[in-house]
Amino acid sequence: MSSPFYTLDSEFLAAFRVALSPERLETYLRHTNGDQVLALRLYTWNTAVSAAFYGPLQALEVSLRNALHEQLYAAYGERWYENPAAGLAGNTLRKVEEAKRKLERSRYTLEPSRLITELSFGFWVGLLGHGGQRNDQNQGKASYEMTLWRPALHRAFPNVRISRKKVHQPLDYLRMFRNRIAHHEPIFSRHLEKDYASILQVTEWISVQAADWIRGHSRVDGLLKLDWKTNDLQF
Repeated sequence: MSSPFYTLDSEFLAAFRVALSPERLETYLRHTNGDQVLALRLYTWNTAVSAAFYGPLQALEVSLRNALHEQLYAAYGERWYENPAAGLAGNTLRKVEEAKRKLERSRYTLEPSRLITELSFGFWVGLLGHGGQRNDQNQGKASYEMTLWRPALHRAFPNVRISRKKVHQPLDYLRMFRNRIAHHEPIFSRHLEKDYASILQVTEWISVQAADWIRGHSRVDGLLKLDWKTNDLQF
């Protein structure tokens, strides 16, 4: 790794702490017993490994989105999200409407292909949950097991025989992991090797090729093996 364009003297460390906020650095200082230089190295490593996880998580999200959409399209038509037979819960339908309004504000057409890309990772993971209350109270609760999983979504995972619950659990966990990265939160204290293995496993359930692409291009393995205490990182 090349040397950074700064010197880790007391003046730099004090100014950098102000720039990032003392509160943000406090987590890193606690982990390094107050050593400011090590805290900065840990912060830098945390930033680098967070960036490295972005690519694998993106591949998982896109693979999941496309696989679920393909199966729902086959079962309920191109605009499956508007088909009452899909039995979507009220909170799911609200997310669809929010995505439509966002596209309209940006003056995009509401064609299905554009709407599908606008829906969040959380939306897609939610389709593998149990369901929820329907918009009309008289309709009772939506059962995604019966209206989504059994007729359609189990086919989105051709490389494994598994229940809806066992698919949803790791994906929901990875959704929360992704959110921590997106909000620039510390991830260094997590079992990152297990997080990475989970990303690869779930992606492989959907597409062996996508999982192989992750393995071939990811920087995660190398960063997890790196000693952040002695290396200057680039990200």
